Amino acid sequence: MTIEGRHVVILSGGISHERDVSLRSGRRVADALLRAGAHVTIREPDETLLPWLAEHEYDVVWPLLHGASGENGALYSLLRASGIPYVGSRPTAAKLAWNKGTAKALVKRAGHSTPQSIALPNETFRELGATSVIKAIAQGIDYPAVVKPVEGGSAQGVSFVNTLSEFSRALVTAFTYGDSVLIEKQIAGTEVMVGVIDLGDGPVAMPAVEAVPKSGTFDYEARYNAGETIYYSPARLSPEVAERVAAIALDAYETIGLADIARIDFIVDEEGEPWFIEADPIPGMTETSLVPLGIEAAGLELSDVYAQLAAKAADRGARN
Repeated sequence: MTIEGRHVVILSGGISHERDVSLRSGRRVADALLRAGAHVTIREPDETLLPWLAEHEYDVVWPLLHGASGENGALYSLLRASGIPYVGSRPTAAKLAWNKGTAKALVKRAGHSTPQSIALPNETFRELGATSVIKAIAQGIDYPAVVKPVEGGSAQGVSFVNTLSEFSRALVTAFTYGDSVLIEKQIAGTEVMVGVIDLGDGPVAMPAVEAVPKSGTFDYEARYNAGETIYYSPARLSPEVAERVAAIALDAYETIGLADIARIDFIVDEEGEPWFIEADPIPGMTETSLVPLGIEAAGLELSDVYAQLAAKAADRGARN
């Protein structure tokens, strides 16, 4: 299983709010695959993509499209229907992970802790009145709370709410990025992320990576601007907690049905309890992203791991 001499088409860019992150992820993965001896083409997901894929020869496609255009399963469905091998999860699993409320429900049903939350569409606020709905939310969710889009990534549209009066602005911000919002109890603790990778022998959890943003909030700027966040890789967790986080990450990955590569996010509270926050079926692969840091913390070379992922997907062929 080698990628040397084989042609990988990387899809990056797109029109989502995370376009810049996608372009950076695509370039970093492309560079790593080139070092491993692959032939790489980077393509934008535009109106010429599907005809181009039908007309050209290649061994595998690697979608690195962040945001709805790549992570909601629609693109995976098209690739699958076209018989094109690709790196990533099945469409249904990607859709389940992309919806934070659904992913939380699945992981909670599997027996793991996830913060108290409620997901509501924009229509609920219009039909029942925003003021009444906000008051009902405030009675059902303990402060402080987090308000964020149900579907979205890179912490875009996320606000922290400490009083009833702050809900309105937080909801407006969240609805800028999607049609539904998730209101979630804020858990104080350590933010850690676990990359899960399957190179052919089953999924393996990489060492957890801890993020300590200088601003105190791990928002878009803290994630993707160099120097804005201090990363500890591996995370500063006790061996027992680190082992538990890894085990829950693997169980979440398998419960949702993810494949190849994904990222599972947690808050570990002061008692050492890991709280599942979300799962990302197409994690960022930029120079400040968590999954590459975890791979390196495991003592692995990025180019080797990416090459094995691409080669495995190529050998697997189109998903059935």
